[in-house]
Amino acid sequence: MTVVNRGALAAVAAGAAALAVAAVVAVVSRPAGSVGAEQAAALAGPSPSVTGPPAAGSPVVVAPGTLPDAAEPVPPVRLRIPAIEVTARVNPVGVNQRSGEFEVPPSVDEIGWYRYGPGLEAEAGSVVIAGHVDSAEQGKGAFYRLRELTPGDTLTATGDDATERTYRVVAREEYDKRKIPLERYFARDGRPRLTLITCGGPFDAEARRYRDNIVVTAVPV
Repeated sequence: MTVVNRGALAAVAAGAAALAVAAVVAVVSRPAGSVGAEQAAALAGPSPSVTGPPAAGSPVVVAPGTLPDAAEPVPPVRLRIPAIEVTARVNPVGVNQRSGEFEVPPSVDEIGWYRYGPGLEAEAGSVVIAGHVDSAEQGKGAFYRLRELTPGDTLTATGDDATERTYRVVAREEYDKRKIPLERYFARDGRPRLTLITCGGPFDAEARRYRDNIVVTAVPV
């Protein structure tokens, strides 16, 4: 069993390092604003079951060997978001045994699906995909423009079954990492939905991380 503390969200959202160009960092630092928050909350239902990092600073135990009930979940392998010109490879990720943090692909061009949550075939719960916003070494990440998505935008997730599934954005929210309701976004219950997470808000140069998380919620079309 691995205890995941609240610092794990920094790895979930990634993008802990800033770009060398200050002007680009300034763009990321501007507040994205939140739209559709009520719709996102309603999708989770009244009592979501947590399967990921903790909410409200309370530790949540994650069992890396415990997969969802589905015998063969369908993992996303490709994500396409036309509105922000994103086409990215999706890799299954879990929890780092040593640090207890959510693992993400080292390349900023790739994004990670939380494999201890639902797959694309699931009829309930949140399919979580996290990606880098940027990197000092590699530049802009796949989710650099995630903050620009608005309700009504569509995206396509392709599973390893070669089936393309279309989703419609219903909410974009920005949270201080200490206040994000993670029990909602890592739930296995509630209506089926896709949850995309990256970093945003002001950048702390000393800590080398962004203060906030950008969370986009999308539902099947």
